[in-house]
Amino acid sequence: MPSPLALAYLGDAAYELWVRRFLIDAGLVKVKDLHRLAVELVRAPSQVELLRWLEPQLSEEEMEWVRRGRNANSNRCPKSTDVTTYRLATGFECLIGYWTLTCPDKLELLQTYFESRLGNNRQ
Repeated sequence: MPSPLALAYLGDAAYELWVRRFLIDAGLVKVKDLHRLAVELVRAPSQVELLRWLEPQLSEEEMEWVRRGRNANSNRCPKSTDVTTYRLATGFECLIGYWTLTCPDKLELLQTYFESRLGNNRQ
């Protein structure tokens, strides 16, 4: 298995792609709206909110990947967020990377979360 930071790198890209597909599937067509919502949903605080929602549904192995990602030291933190939030978001991205490689069907949990948060506006 790749390192936690490598999984977070993969998870970051996989999650952003997943969010973009969800927004388009939800019927959004204006690029300005797509971009604004996608940026909001992939920000570290939004990832932490989603992680908190997921935690009760995660196995001990999945929680271990979250912890490993959270504790990995990337030696950087954006100015737009605090260190704690950034580390938790890295743990979330590590989990998404892990799921992408080992059990992509688990990504369906994201669908449940977003439909409950944003509503199911599919056309």
